[in-house]
Amino acid sequence: MSVSTEDRIRAAAFELFSTQGFDATTVDDIAAAAGVGRTTFFRKFRAKEDAIFPAHDELLALLADRLDAADSGDLHMEVLDAARFVFAHYLAEGERARQRYELARTVPALQVRELVGTQEYFQLFRNAMRARCEEGDFATALYGEQYASAVVTAHNFVLRRWLRGETKEHQARAELERAFDDVRDRFAEVVGSAAGATTVVVVTATTDPDSIAAQVRSALSEAARG
Repeated sequence: MSVSTEDRIRAAAFELFSTQGFDATTVDDIAAAAGVGRTTFFRKFRAKEDAIFPAHDELLALLADRLDAADSGDLHMEVLDAARFVFAHYLAEGERARQRYELARTVPALQVRELVGTQEYFQLFRNAMRARCEEGDFATALYGEQYASAVVTAHNFVLRRWLRGETKEHQARAELERAFDDVRDRFAEVVGSAAGATTVVVVTATTDPDSIAAQVRSALSEAARG
């Protein structure tokens, strides 16, 4: 099976970064090792660090289309499914994903690029939630921010465990579902409201926040049982 020019460049970049170091490797080195010219390299990648990262732009565009098409009531699950899709992409990379992780731990430029990618997914999920908010709705906008952050944090926590070799693939998939179950539990009040459930809790001006939260959880549990 023929190997694409892009894959040859990626393979060359991984090899050179691992053997001679990121800083000592130039774009010309990568291009020469891949058997292409400098111009061809820059047609495929903006910088040498981009050569070892997934095609985030394509993934983001694909997931943005899916989230845009989701019904408001299903959006919470669609965001989780989008995160699952990203997770599966890393698992499919296998050893290459682990190589990138090890490189990024010691190379600041790669750490920055990794953080940028994480932020892009967070912004995608947050914006999808915000798009369903009424203009000026502070509480719902804040919730969207918190929900997106929780999903990304859960995803990255489980992914890093797999990247470090602490879990096998099947264990990582199971852990991701456990983590997402926790996210759903923590945001159950708003998820329930989005699905049409309404819960009223009466409090006084002196009621402390922890007590309010406990009352909300209790009321929701009773509603679910009823």
